[in-house]
Amino acid sequence: MGKLIKIGMILILLLTSIWGIKEVALKMNYPKKYEEYVEQYARENELDPLLVYAIIKAESNFKADVVSSSKAIGLMQLLESTAKEKAQKEEIPFESAADLYNPQKNIQLGCAYFAELLENYDGNLAIAIAAYNAGIGKVNTWIREGTIQKDGSDLENIPYKETNTYVRKIIRDYEIYQKIYQKENWNTRKKDFQFIKRFIKKKIRR
Repeated sequence: MGKLIKIGMILILLLTSIWGIKEVALKMNYPKKYEEYVEQYARENELDPLLVYAIIKAESNFKADVVSSSKAIGLMQLLESTAKEKAQKEEIPFESAADLYNPQKNIQLGCAYFAELLENYDGNLAIAIAAYNAGIGKVNTWIREGTIQKDGSDLENIPYKETNTYVRKIIRDYEIYQKIYQKENWNTRKKDFQFIKRFIKKKIRR
């Protein structure tokens, strides 16, 4: 009996060690970089910081000096025109595109902009994510023409493959961030994503 107990203890320690390694690996792939700024500006804009991390991971993989082919800049990949307009609305000091290479300024404006999108689309997370990628004008056109519904129930119909994939990626990464960093709350928060689970599993429209 004593031998069996020892074997059981060894197995428990082994499994615990394996899980610990797995958790470390997950946190390396899904980090919480620039935590001070993310936490501050997510809170100011009533956003979940873990959602902001998921957006930054998808947009720049936490590289502050990234510039896209469309001239989007920095951690949250903001266009100068978008950043300037949002800065004026929120009375945030903003001089030029160079400001967007500053992590604090980029996250401040990016959070404010995404919060505006959420408000515009009645808190619908998936629609707001689509607008962050494709632009408000495109998403409004798709809704107006009936290509997608405003409630986000048929997002598999998003005509841009890039945006279609982008929305699913953000939602997936957001879920992963929650699983890693909010284990104690995951069971209660899991229901929040049921309305878009079908979209994640459906084939991308070509």
